Amino acid sequence: MESSENTPIPQKNPPFFKFTRSSYFLLSAFLALIALIGYVWSPLLFAYLNSYDPSIPFWAQFDWLLLGNFLFMTLLIMVNADIKADLPIALIGLTGGLVIESWGTQTLLWTYYTYERPPLWIIPAWAIASLSIDRLYRLLDSFTHPIPDRVFKFAYWAVFAVFYLAMCYFVFPTLDKSLTIMALLLCAFLILTPPKPRQALLVFTAGAGLGYFLELWGTTRQCWIYYTQETPPFFAVLAHGMAAVAFWRVLLLYRLFSPRFFRKLARPFLFWRQPEI
Repeated sequence: MESSENTPIPQKNPPFFKFTRSSYFLLSAFLALIALIGYVWSPLLFAYLNSYDPSIPFWAQFDWLLLGNFLFMTLLIMVNADIKADLPIALIGLTGGLVIESWGTQTLLWTYYTYERPPLWIIPAWAIASLSIDRLYRLLDSFTHPIPDRVFKFAYWAVFAVFYLAMCYFVFPTLDKSLTIMALLLCAFLILTPPKPRQALLVFTAGAGLGYFLELWGTTRQCWIYYTQETPPFFAVLAHGMAAVAFWRVLLLYRLFSPRFFRKLARPFLFWRQPEI
């Protein structure tokens, strides 16, 4: 009979809702970023504040959806935060968001109320959204772990086929634009070369889920509007999921090549190391 001393102690999975020291750093950086945006683009902020009508009850004109989105994303980015792991996600989201916004506003698929193409004040939101989607993906992955991979593989092709058809229909008026052709080719490449269908589908779901509420707020408040005048269009919601997948694929490449890159970068300095005795 095996002794109790040799019996392994079962390990508990770490809790998902866990705050670290990095959580409060991210919160501080997020609030500082909002303050900076409010300061640099103060005319937009004052124009929004001046729309308040004292004759209407506060609760009736307060933007509860904006508050809900803000609090939800703030909570998400604080969960299990890790600066080392989160910084690449934020930078990829920042860069990718700039590319996507440039494509959409230059081709007039959507237009901001400031008519900037694109407005720089919206770009940081992509970094925050990328971190939020990362947390949602982890949560979905923990809930769907018992589901077999073959189910995800079938669902992957069904979901992404619907997305691509919706994309072709939505961007059809701009097929004469080189940016649209490049976007279609890039999405086709990403869809046809899935490294991990389960993860890709979960990332897509997380991105589309968060994207719905962001698009609902932006289009109903006329912060931006699509050429179809829908609030929001079905494709726009799915596009957030596809953007999340594209960012995730870039993150996989970063994690694959970054160790080699930094080793090569540090190689010229290795002569400073003392020889081992």
